[in-house]
This record gives sequence, structure tokens and C-alpha cells, in this order.
Amino acid sequence: MSGQPAQPTIDTHVLLRDGEKILLSQRGGPYGYGRWHLPSGKLDRGEPLAVGAARELFEETDVHVDPEHLELRHVVHHRQEDGSERIGFFFEATQWKGTPRNKEPEKCMTLQWFTDHDLPEDIIEYPEAGLLGSLGRTGVLTQHGW
Repeated sequence: MSGQPAQPTIDTHVLLRDGEKILLSQRGGPYGYGRWHLPSGKLDRGEPLAVGAARELFEETDVHVDPEHLELRHVVHHRQEDGSERIGFFFEATQWKGTPRNKEPEKCMTLQWFTDHDLPEDIIEYPEAGLLGSLGRTGVLTQHGW
């Protein structure tokens, strides 16, 4: 290793629940086309994590959540096939307002609720690691792709 500092992309993911149901988004863009993941996006420079997570959730689903009502559930340090790194922070919305709708049809094919014990098989691996961690099926940190 060269001793260079890591420059990972920072992602936020939001677990939106309605009882036992979890909202997932089906990708319509080139990355993971047709596969499922949580509402998510990249953190903007100078933006606090919870603020970025709330912004991304609203931009994608029209659901409002106060950043104070986002609880950190899991962290994933992900290494992509090209060697680039991402750190994903997975939050659960403890209170939220609105009816989810697909605000980004160019990136998302559909939004759909799934029960937490009957999740689809084709969830993208990186967000799936964070989702399973958020549901308490692993510890607080997953190192994925290393």
C-alpha cells in the first residue's frame, strides 16, 4: 500500500418502515438495472449525514423525515470491482410524513413495500449488506467486497 488516504464516496440509505413492511426501489439506471435497493444517494460536500439522508429520501420518494428522526442502524465499507471505495450509512426513519411516490422515474422503475421476512432475492449486494445489518442480522459494521 502506498499510504495514500482513502477517498471513499459517502452514501446514505434510508430504511422506511410501515409496520413489518420496508420500502424498496427498483433501479432503472445503468447500475443494478431491475434490481432492488433502499432509497439512497451520495452525501453532498459539507452536508451532515442525517440531513443528506433526509434530502435523498425526499428527492426520491416525496417522503419527509426530520433528520432528528433518523437513527443510524448500520455502516458498510464497500469496495467496488474497480477498487474504488464507498462508505454507506444506513438509517431508519423513526417518524415520517407523506405517501411514497416515485419522483425519479428516469432512475427508478418502481417503489414497492416488502415485508421484512419476505424480501426480494435480487437486492443489489452492497445495499443488501446494509439492509440485513439494519435488521439486526449482522453486527454494526459490514466490510463488503474486500
